Amino acid sequence: MLLLKNYLTSLKETTLIAKATNLSFLLLLSLIFSCSAPENNQTEAVTKEIGNPDPVIMAYYVPERNYKPEEIPVEKLTHIIFSFTNVIDGEMKFRNEESAGPKLEALVKQKERNPDLKVMIACGGWGADGFSDMALTEESRAKFIQSASDFIAKYQLDGMDMDWEYPGISGAGTMARPEDTKNFTALMKGLREMLDKFETPKVLTFASAGWKRYYDFIEVNEVMKYADFTNVMTYDQVSGVSIYTGHHTPLGHVSNQEIEGTPFQAHLDSLYQNGDNLDADPRSAQKIVDFLIQEGVDPKQIVIGGAFYGRVWKGVPPTNNGLYQLSSGLHIGWMAYHQIREKYEQDSNFQRFWDEKAQAPYMYNAKDSLMISYDDTVSVAAKTHYAMEKGIGGIMFWELGNDTKEEGSLLDAIYKAAH
Repeated sequence: MLLLKNYLTSLKETTLIAKATNLSFLLLLSLIFSCSAPENNQTEAVTKEIGNPDPVIMAYYVPERNYKPEEIPVEKLTHIIFSFTNVIDGEMKFRNEESAGPKLEALVKQKERNPDLKVMIACGGWGADGFSDMALTEESRAKFIQSASDFIAKYQLDGMDMDWEYPGISGAGTMARPEDTKNFTALMKGLREMLDKFETPKVLTFASAGWKRYYDFIEVNEVMKYADFTNVMTYDQVSGVSIYTGHHTPLGHVSNQEIEGTPFQAHLDSLYQNGDNLDADPRSAQKIVDFLIQEGVDPKQIVIGGAFYGRVWKGVPPTNNGLYQLSSGLHIGWMAYHQIREKYEQDSNFQRFWDEKAQAPYMYNAKDSLMISYDDTVSVAAKTHYAMEKGIGGIMFWELGNDTKEEGSLLDAIYKAAH
């Protein structure tokens, strides 16, 4: 009996140990799964944070001298905007239709490689005049709108982009009137009504400035009733005549305090005090997007800009590696990205820097005292990610012909970021 009692006691203890072991095993499994669950939740959270998983990729395009439309990477674009027509005798026309017309026709044929591509035409550009006169009366607007309709039908286009620089503000000596504000709204309304008469949907966009003062001269919420997108030119934020170095196409917001003590800050303070700038902070894509959203613009209608070109200053002191300094002037006011890659990115005298706050690159050459502000593959990818996370319409750029034809182009970086 004693042996049997000992055996039963031993068996009971063994059973309890086994149960405890099983319980420990189950607890361990529960711990493992509970640890892995947040990872899945984080993945879902990241997915939910993407406000626009399908951003537009919109290229302005000026035909190159060696024009080969079959080599344009249309598969990586949602829209391509052929640039430019002008306002001529109150109508939308090419200055040289014999040359430009066949090139546009050849571009439209590239839709065979990407049937979803929207091929559009831009009217205007920097220094293009005639807009204020064209938009002045109902009759003059009707004349232009009819010519635009005829043009779109002739070349079988998917829409148009109005690049009036600027309503109510003279750009490069162009005519500007106080009436431009109301007339621009009326013009966009008329264009929308005209485009809606086509059997297939047409896209209407307009190029807008990346600085606040511009929006004092347009009725942005009225205009956005008629436009599909506003293409905000978030480049040339430090102008082509500035003797002060800075980021000309930054994504990130930098406050005035964060550049305290620099010559550039003193310059911005002066512009602010004179009323030429509405605030004393440097301009940026994030800053103008936040402003537009606060003004009531639908984020999905906002498209920010990338610069496929850079700006080079000379006589730049080495302080802060040339950033936010007083230079002796511009060395090159405009330089295509493919030239920057070929000439400067390969030059050991140039050192690349990344401004984390501005989310922008720049290069400095201490030997020759040169500073370059530009977009590179990292910054255009950052802009694309920002557009998706912010839930805005997407990204456009000026202009596709400035990109490198090599692997790892700016467009490649944008496309990969979007997909």
